Amino acid sequence: MIYLLSPLKKDNTISLPMIRFEITAKEIDFSNIDTLMFTSKQAVVSANNIDENWKNYPSIAIGGATKAKIEELGGEVIFYPKKFYGKELTSNIKEFFSHKKILYLRPEKISFDSKGFLEKEGINLKEQIIYKTLCREYTQKDKPIKGAIIIFTSPSTINCFFKNFSWDSSYTAILIGEATKAHLPKYCKYEIANKPLIDSCIDKAISIF
Repeated sequence: MIYLLSPLKKDNTISLPMIRFEITAKEIDFSNIDTLMFTSKQAVVSANNIDENWKNYPSIAIGGATKAKIEELGGEVIFYPKKFYGKELTSNIKEFFSHKKILYLRPEKISFDSKGFLEKEGINLKEQIIYKTLCREYTQKDKPIKGAIIIFTSPSTINCFFKNFSWDSSYTAILIGEATKAHLPKYCKYEIANKPLIDSCIDKAISIF
């Protein structure tokens, strides 16, 4: 059995969404910026629900799903880095956008302090929190069966899973990327998807099933 902890439903998986989203901003402050940065498709959806004028600004898209959502909603992606997380990501932004005034539209909690790292490199990154991630609640009858393959698509899905359930040694975790791996307890058996995409996670799960 392959359990997908993302809010999305996908073929060949059992849907067990761990997170839900809540918009926290009433407006977006576009003052003194010329470029947007998104690190999740939910940030794009939230921005679109708050103020569709975000489409008037070119965007840096972190991750394939983020890029696809920006384009689906009518925005323009001007940079899509090949590396998705941490220092490699911020190094790319420094190289290509040191002259830009970037607004990072972000969730309440993040796995990497992009603003702090970029400021050390001399780049002023403006941030605005526009949504937060909350855990869903389950009972023990919903716990994945022994031998399950469990797909974690973000650090938040890991955090919320362990608020609901204990880990069974027969489980195998499939992780969407290195940033997510950093939040998985060391005693958990895991594999990392070949690409930071849910479909790639499912492919990896099927290959070891």
